[in-house]
Amino acid sequence: MKLAVDAMGGDHAPKEIVLGVDKALKEFQDIEILLYGDEAEISKYITPRERLNIIHTDEMITGTDEPVRAVRRKKNASMVLMAQSVADGKADACISAGNTGALMTASLFIVGRIEGIERPALAPTLPTLDGKGFLMLDMGANVDAKSEHLVQYAIMGSIYAEKVRGIKNPKVGLLNIGSEPKKGNELTKKTFGLLSDTNIHFIGNVESRDLLDGAADVVVTDGFTGNMVLKTIEGTALSIFSMLKKTLTSSFKTKMAAGLIKNDLKDLKNMLDYSEYGGAGLFGLNAPVIKAHGSSNENALFNAIRQAKTMVENDVSNTIKRAIK
Repeated sequence: MKLAVDAMGGDHAPKEIVLGVDKALKEFQDIEILLYGDEAEISKYITPRERLNIIHTDEMITGTDEPVRAVRRKKNASMVLMAQSVADGKADACISAGNTGALMTASLFIVGRIEGIERPALAPTLPTLDGKGFLMLDMGANVDAKSEHLVQYAIMGSIYAEKVRGIKNPKVGLLNIGSEPKKGNELTKKTFGLLSDTNIHFIGNVESRDLLDGAADVVVTDGFTGNMVLKTIEGTALSIFSMLKKTLTSSFKTKMAAGLIKNDLKDLKNMLDYSEYGGAGLFGLNAPVIKAHGSSNENALFNAIRQAKTMVENDVSNTIKRAIK
């Protein structure tokens, strides 16, 4: 299996990206990595060897670049070459922690959309209190959506949850302001009716306050709402840890207490870290594309590679193609 990786995308590139690649090559003996980026920079952290091919380019897409313009003008950017390798059949999937908009643009223009999929969706797996996590889509690939798009999100999410996350007959919920079928705006009301007629395990509406309790295995919503929910969860978690740190370092007594529960706090932090589940999958494309978090460290990139590997092994893209047909 060949996986293409953008070495130059992300806040900590190329070091953390390359270290994550190195970890994956040691862990998975059945993968080969095509690593795109500045060879001189990459070589500071890893040397070319069996199952690792470094493809040099000194052009890259930055976080401040306008996505469509960057993809069209920077033909030799590491992200663009990575996506092209998938389109050309040189790689089975690709992973980048770079500019989200640019990755979505490159994926649509180069990797290509599955026939019948109207809008691809960005789908991370978020943490739950029981540690199982849940898939949520769309998280910002499309700001607006129609009911038919949300139904396709539900189908793709259900396939992913079953094939990659190993959940039999995954529960699919529709994010709404109440659990009753008649609640919500025109989009959610119409979507509720359409989802009720599908053969997926649709459990009805779920409220945002129940998401971290594991109310559903897959939650669907429009990209505007989904992105706000994601940022709210992320911001709340960071604020809570900031308050905890301030409280636990405020006096000698609390510092002593913090020392006693240090390992427990680390476990709690890991439980709330959604990078442990991998990156956000771009669903609805001809091949798996994984968007790793912009601040990805070695472990987060490793998990994103593991996620892409599992998607290829379980033929997720072709399964979605058959389901949509």
